[in-house]
Amino acid sequence: MNKIILGLLLFSSTLFSLEWVKDINTALNIAKKEHKNIMVFVEGENCGWCKKMKHGTLSDASVKQRLEKFVVVKVMREDAKAMSILPSIDGVPTIFFMKENKAVIEEIIGYFNIEDFLSYINDVEKKAK
Repeated sequence: MNKIILGLLLFSSTLFSLEWVKDINTALNIAKKEHKNIMVFVEGENCGWCKKMKHGTLSDASVKQRLEKFVVVKVMREDAKAMSILPSIDGVPTIFFMKENKAVIEEIIGYFNIEDFLSYINDVEKKAK
């Protein structure tokens, strides 16, 4: 029984796995080519809330499923080149939902649990229409 449950969990995690783009310029190029919006997750190297957001909220199957509509990219706050492309931030984690032309749809700062983050995705999808 435990093997069946473990197998189902592994299958569902691969079913809704996000392909995180490695850098912001690549994400922008993919977004333009595929006519998608972008979600940029800005994290800090030693940020506990960033780790909690990555390994909790952003790893949840329902969140991953919703984010499949976006080009998703992680950016380190310490990466000056990447940060020069983005609007200035006040802290991490910061998430930008952006259009393919870099126009910001929504910016959120801080940690969000799964339910609240899904609510933000709903707001972003309404604003992006």
